[in-house]
Amino acid sequence: MQPRNMSMSGVVDLAAVKAAQEAKAKAEQARAEAARQGGTGAVSPADLVIDVDEAGFERDVLQRSAEVPVVIDFWAEWCEPCKQLSPVLERLAVEYSGRFLLARIDVDANQMLMQQFGIQGIPAVFAVVAGQALPLFQGVAGEQQIRQTLDQLVQVAEQRFGLTGLTVDPDAEPGGAAEAAAPEGPYEAALNAAAQALDAGDLGGAIQAYKNVLADDPAHPEAKLGLAQAELLQRVQGTDPQKVRQEAAEKPKDIQAQIAAADLDLVGGHVEDAFGRLIETVQRTVGDDRDAVRRRLLELFEVVGQEDPRVVGARRALARALF
Repeated sequence: MQPRNMSMSGVVDLAAVKAAQEAKAKAEQARAEAARQGGTGAVSPADLVIDVDEAGFERDVLQRSAEVPVVIDFWAEWCEPCKQLSPVLERLAVEYSGRFLLARIDVDANQMLMQQFGIQGIPAVFAVVAGQALPLFQGVAGEQQIRQTLDQLVQVAEQRFGLTGLTVDPDAEPGGAAEAAAPEGPYEAALNAAAQALDAGDLGGAIQAYKNVLADDPAHPEAKLGLAQAELLQRVQGTDPQKVRQEAAEKPKDIQAQIAAADLDLVGGHVEDAFGRLIETVQRTVGDDRDAVRRRLLELFEVVGQEDPRVVGARRALARALF
């Protein structure tokens, strides 16, 4: 997926005089309040990257955007492009030393936010400045392009809204009390081994670790999800996306071509496209071919999550296609 909307042209539309004045006033109030309480308002480098959910969105994003531009990274665990982009954004958040705050939002766990921002695919990156949202880019972008966009963002935030960013103290303790370590479950070691294997790019090792858990507990939810995700990544590893999509377009009745394209759709964040492709294939196949497509669709449901509204809708569509 090619990055788009990299230009900050149009951001001036956000800089209506009234909004700018209100943002400057809020920023000055925040700095004054920190000084009144005898503190500097300084944060640690660890506080520059935060995980945000729907419950904390207003506090952690909207309210904070009156002090500092908040860059939002919409991602998901199964999204391979996200794994390329997110570390770059996290590194730049620290390098920019408080000129922007990076908020990470897991789209699988925060469907409402994904819908509110109108996100069609991930990774997707937005910014919120003085409570107003603007799209930055979608897909994996080059670091130089990202830097240019961030430079324009912080410049606009300072000149138009008076947001000078956060003060960073390398010696400051990260905000919030440390959480007590949760007691390890009976499969914690195997699940940790699977996660480490994924981080190392050892998909085969991760798959085996998840299978080891499922051999003892076939219904273990984390292992089922992890196995489905790892197997999906293994299937698309080393494939030529252009070739896969061309074959799917040229051979609509070839179930393997459609299955391979659906895998790519899902990895690219196009969940509904993946489901729709396989449901249409179910409709025009019979016998073993239909059953093979149905099984792959059920596997993709596991990757996304059974409670996801897109899965719920696709299950209904699949039932209609089968019966």
